Amino acid sequence: MAPKFASQGDLAEKKATFSELAEGVYAYTTEGDPNTGVIVGDDAVLVMDARATPVAAQELIDEIRGVTDKPIKYVVLSHYHAVRVLGASAYKADHIIASAMTRDLIAERGQQDYDSEVQRFPRLFQAVGSVPGLTWPTLTFSDRMTLYLGQREVQLMHIGKGHTKGDIIAWLPADKICFSGDLVEYGAAPYAGDAYPTEWPDTLTRLEALGAEKMVPGRGEALTDPAQVKEAIALTREFVSLLAESARAGVAEDLSLKETFAKTRDVLKPKFGDWVIFEHCLPFDVSRAYDEAKGITDPRIWTEQRDLDMWASLQD
Repeated sequence: MAPKFASQGDLAEKKATFSELAEGVYAYTTEGDPNTGVIVGDDAVLVMDARATPVAAQELIDEIRGVTDKPIKYVVLSHYHAVRVLGASAYKADHIIASAMTRDLIAERGQQDYDSEVQRFPRLFQAVGSVPGLTWPTLTFSDRMTLYLGQREVQLMHIGKGHTKGDIIAWLPADKICFSGDLVEYGAAPYAGDAYPTEWPDTLTRLEALGAEKMVPGRGEALTDPAQVKEAIALTREFVSLLAESARAGVAEDLSLKETFAKTRDVLKPKFGDWVIFEHCLPFDVSRAYDEAKGITDPRIWTEQRDLDMWASLQD
């Protein structure tokens, strides 16, 4: 039996965990669903990634109000994907911050991504009617921006292409805590449908050089010691590197996308097949890596119809 498209069969509710990593620094994790971070400063709160809808965002706001009544002044978007950004309006923040490249991607393909992801993730978008439209950053930067929440320093950095070309991380130098967005996953398959698989490992090397002792990855549990952080980075790097290598081999052997998908699945499944959303991500991952190996530098835009056509073309 062919697998259900993307995550349309993943309808079971997930348990949310709101955990404190350091004083005033929190991870909101939901058993492999997209993670969110919260940083409470002296005078304001920053939220890292907004959740998929305003209704979902309100669940996080309720957790925040359990620990502080300080205003939520900043929402930071690690990248442009709908599951990360469409809940932003609920926070009523003074500023929504992203990289300049992320804003460009929203302008170029934000609506198509919105429509595509709603189709892929019905459970995460159950309250899609609460979304007022695309989320637009009010502040952007190229490489680095530093925010001071009173005495608490938060560095926002674009350190290279990876999951998308506009990914940013949040780094707390005093606490050595990193919010990686989907540049790093833990127990969840990296999504590479809009990625740069060949460049991603080098970006991870730059991230690793920060020396984070704790990390909130894009998906998976919060990482609370340096060994876990290193493991998560290493496994993400291994997955992406094997993906890129397999796609290059398929193109070099003049294999079709379907043949390359089958071979890549054989390479990755033994070690990574039990990771969350592995079967969802892999068709999109191989499609993008195959394009890159054929010289298509930037990811093609996914649409509702392209998603379905690609998925059908890879099934036996």
